[in-house]
Amino acid sequence: MMTQKRIYLNAFDMNCAGHQSPGLWTHPEDQSHRYKDSEYWIELAKILEKGQFDAIFLADVLGTYDVYQGSRDAAIRQGAQTPVNDPSLVVPLMSAVTKNLGFGVTASVTHEHPYTFARRMSTLDHLTNGRVGWNIVTSYLESAALNMGLEGQIKHGERYDIAEEYLDVCYKLWEGSWEDDAVQLDKENGVFTDPSKVHDINHEGKYYKVPGAHLCEPSPQRTPVIYQAGASKKGRVFAGKNAECIFIGAPLINDAKQTVKKLREEAKKAGRLPEEVKILTMLTPIVGRTEKEAVEKYNDYKSHISHEGALALVGGWTGMDLSEYKPDENLQYVENDSIRSAVGV
Repeated sequence: MMTQKRIYLNAFDMNCAGHQSPGLWTHPEDQSHRYKDSEYWIELAKILEKGQFDAIFLADVLGTYDVYQGSRDAAIRQGAQTPVNDPSLVVPLMSAVTKNLGFGVTASVTHEHPYTFARRMSTLDHLTNGRVGWNIVTSYLESAALNMGLEGQIKHGERYDIAEEYLDVCYKLWEGSWEDDAVQLDKENGVFTDPSKVHDINHEGKYYKVPGAHLCEPSPQRTPVIYQAGASKKGRVFAGKNAECIFIGAPLINDAKQTVKKLREEAKKAGRLPEEVKILTMLTPIVGRTEKEAVEKYNDYKSHISHEGALALVGGWTGMDLSEYKPDENLQYVENDSIRSAVGV
């Protein structure tokens, strides 16, 4: 008897126009330019709930794509993930019109203090009644680092060292600061919370010092579902230790198999059951009533591709200025502090 495995459906979007399809915003039927409107997110949430999706994964960046031609102009001109709004603020809109849909929110560990971030996630977990997740990223755009006041991008390896401590601080705030029964709501005696059941975390590490208690009472999950999308060697180790859901973008089936194998091996090394980790791979279905109709739709979409926008995006992901290469030139691995897995490591 064959054992059936449950398939998890996770939508993928970003609080911007176009997301990962540069130029598609020019299509007459494209609606992504409505990302600024509440009704856009409410409508999307209702569609996903009706389609029985498990969650929506919201990507984010904190900088502009300025590697291509050494300028942000191409990304801005083509709407390549620019402009982009905060992903967390649309979650309450979507949760208010759904009962089952989960929300994976992307947030960087290198550009926000864990004390304030932990409060925001607890707030979202309360408002969604325990349906929020956190996609942990370490930020790959140097433009973000510069605008945060840094001299340059933090080295790839150190970003994951920061992530480890960042998560440790969040775990302490979410899990160890407030006891389950700390909130008394005792109107007769005038006691909202028992002070003896709220504890300082006394964290003092290499990157963060957080002596006090969490600002929020325990949310339904306490700790949100942990998403992770790092596929580099160090990213896989981090994911194997911490992630419940891992997002991968594999161009070929065999690439996906190899990535999944490596990720499950890291989970096992971390003392976890490899099957505990749910792995989500990106797929863009284009459907029609017939195969001919679907192919025609696909070709129609392709006619709206912005090559300049694509080069801007890939430049940001890889840290390589593709204007320096000929269109038919084979690329070689160049080590830098962008997305290591995007260039093969």
